[in-house]
Amino acid sequence: MTTGQKTANDRAGTRSSGVLIWRRFRRHKLAVVSLWIVIGVYLIAAFADVIAPRPAGDYNADYPYAPPQSITMTDPGDGRGFGLYVHGYIQEFDEVSWNRYYTENPDELHKVEFFVESGHDYRLLGLLETDRKLFAPADADAPFFVMGSDANGRDIFSRVVYGAQISMSIGLIGVTLSLLIGITLGALAGFFRGPIDMVIQRITEVFMSIPTLPLWMALAAALPRDWGPLTIYFAITVLLSLIGWTSLSREVRARVLTLRSEDYVVAARLDGASRFRVVRRHILPSLTSHIIASVTLAVPAMILAETALSFLGLGLQPPLVSWGVLLQESQNIRSVITAPWLLIVPSAAVVISTLALNFLGDGLRDAADPYGGAVK
Repeated sequence: MTTGQKTANDRAGTRSSGVLIWRRFRRHKLAVVSLWIVIGVYLIAAFADVIAPRPAGDYNADYPYAPPQSITMTDPGDGRGFGLYVHGYIQEFDEVSWNRYYTENPDELHKVEFFVESGHDYRLLGLLETDRKLFAPADADAPFFVMGSDANGRDIFSRVVYGAQISMSIGLIGVTLSLLIGITLGALAGFFRGPIDMVIQRITEVFMSIPTLPLWMALAAALPRDWGPLTIYFAITVLLSLIGWTSLSREVRARVLTLRSEDYVVAARLDGASRFRVVRRHILPSLTSHIIASVTLAVPAMILAETALSFLGLGLQPPLVSWGVLLQESQNIRSVITAPWLLIVPSAAVVISTLALNFLGDGLRDAADPYGGAVK
């Protein structure tokens, strides 16, 4: 072995596991792109009040099922100057089919400005009271539907942005609860074995044997109908957590069964450390990379579960706004034919977010694999 190879190997041997994982992760290009997409979606959810041009419940009854407007960059030549503009609508009503048709009005332009005053006060991150929007028409009464409107004339783009707050947060909260339940039961079953392991495994098998959809329906039907929207939100989160811990518990149990016979674990027990200290200080830290990968893969499952429940009318209900609630309107085939963006826009948000989280989880799992190859 040459001196250069020895030096490279020494440098690799002195690097921390976090540095090695990050170097492997950076080589997974799709996972890196997915990481930025996930960060972007969560930033949109965090700053939804700023990004959404309209409040989630704001409606304009004059523009039901309005098609998406295109934003143009032009100088109309009437003194308004060069900038971003949207055209207004020309509406036609068919008295035979009772359908409303929209065409672009070339003579009507509305300027789009950045950080414009909207007249709708809100608290930015719950702290700063303001009414500024990232972008919106200078004329607050002008129609502005960059992704179309629904039957009540509500802006679909704004509602999808606000829906990200619930759909993405319910994934994080639900996975956190599932993580606590799964790790606790899995670690107890794998380390203590015997009667404790048998009882936990039988409970796990009972939950895994019940079909998911009927279990969702039964649990959702058990919720009192007089509960408020916020209470139902937390109840749905807890219900999803009670269903989603089984696979993680099995995985943690299998890893703990393997690690409990490792030399450093045996040495800790011979040194007089209690069983709970051995699990907490020596076994669970060894599962960190596996847990991180499991979490990133479980979050999209939670998002899809909430979307499915809300789509079936068993989960969140208006006035709460989530991607599943938005997809409820696509159950009406006539509405979808009239306004396909009611299905396309929320579905695209769900698909992009879940794919990005899945690719991110795959990249983290590959990077955390100690046998994933030598770091160059």
